[in-house]
Amino acid sequence: VVTPPPPVARTGAVGAVGAGRHARENGHLDDPRLATVAAAPAAPTASGNGLAPDAGRTATDLAAAQAHLFDPQNGHGGVPVRGVVRSGDGEPVPSAALTLIGVDGHQLARAITQEDGRYALPTPGPGSYVLIAATGEHEPQAATLVVGDRPVDFDLLLAGSGGLGGTVRSGDGSPIVNAMVVVTDVRGDVIGTGRTDTGGNYAFKDIVSGAYTLAVSAAAHRPVAMPVDVAGNGQTRLDVEMPPGARIRGTVRAESGEPVGDARVTLVDAAGNVIAMVITGPDGEYAFTDLTGGQYTVIASGYPPVATGLSLSGGGLDEHDLKLGYPDE
Repeated sequence: VVTPPPPVARTGAVGAVGAGRHARENGHLDDPRLATVAAAPAAPTASGNGLAPDAGRTATDLAAAQAHLFDPQNGHGGVPVRGVVRSGDGEPVPSAALTLIGVDGHQLARAITQEDGRYALPTPGPGSYVLIAATGEHEPQAATLVVGDRPVDFDLLLAGSGGLGGTVRSGDGSPIVNAMVVVTDVRGDVIGTGRTDTGGNYAFKDIVSGAYTLAVSAAAHRPVAMPVDVAGNGQTRLDVEMPPGARIRGTVRAESGEPVGDARVTLVDAAGNVIAMVITGPDGEYAFTDLTGGQYTVIASGYPPVATGLSLSGGGLDEHDLKLGYPDE
């Protein structure tokens, strides 16, 4: 009697499972219509069912041994779990990974779905098992199965991964073209990077449901970072408004009008806090970006004075070089 499986339970991720014992205690169905099953390698000793160790055996020998183990007439059980994995729109999902887990948490068998979405997994015999299905473009799924003495037909439905999109605009509502958009997860790892199109739109596909941070940067605007929760199925939309960023640019010149290189330019806000500091290049130019509106003070200075002591011998020529620089460099 086959007990109907309970409703499918979703999982947020498919964790790694310890090496299975099924390969050295049982085998797999030798049916060319079904997906190939990958199980843990057998230990290099004779198994409890009297089979010789796998070392030195051909693939044909292994297939025959597996078929022997899962033939009910041999008394070894081997009831299969089989079915079709489909997407939310009913299409078969090829190359999905199926993993069968025992009640003790050990991996018993693995399989990959064929082009038509079909899979088949052997079981050690009657009992309860957990079946996990996962693929990169869909949300992983898990289900508990109760296996009796007959094959279990069980189809799985995988929901598509979520998407994230929206429009980036400036404060006046105009779209911002070529803005850099970055999505990071809770660990700070970059999940996706892209740029807005001519309409200011961005889009990311196949993002697993969860919490993320969306960061946007663009020329002449202040960068923006926003939290976003991506749903497991469907498109999550997040529009971004970027405040304009004030900029300061200029040239440091001497009294003669010549540009002064290596001058230190410091930007201080109305409260006296140092906002930024730059050193001019040979052309004497400096620039500050991503500033908010308000009162600021720009301070330009050359090298600080350097004083060193020396003692002359009273005759001849003594060389004494001086080095100008900034103390904190």
